[in-house]
Amino acid sequence: MQAVVNVFLKEGVLDPQGKAAHHALDSLGFPGVEDVRIGKQIILKLETDDRAKAEAEVKEMCETLLANTVIEDYTVEIN
Repeated sequence: MQAVVNVFLKEGVLDPQGKAAHHALDSLGFPGVEDVRIGKQIILKLETDDRAKAEAEVKEMCETLLANTVIEDYTVEIN
């Protein structure tokens, strides 16, 4: 089983990488982009076949290590 975790800054938290990418896109001739937010994706290969157990474990991983929940949100997809 595989888990895909997407981690991104919460709305309202300054994203300097996103601002730099937004500015660069504008400079390269892409003026229609309103905002850019930069995040990260983590792909975990899991040994279990129990979907509920996998989801619970990955959420615990996110809460304890993979995401700084004070300033970041995350989503989890189990495949």
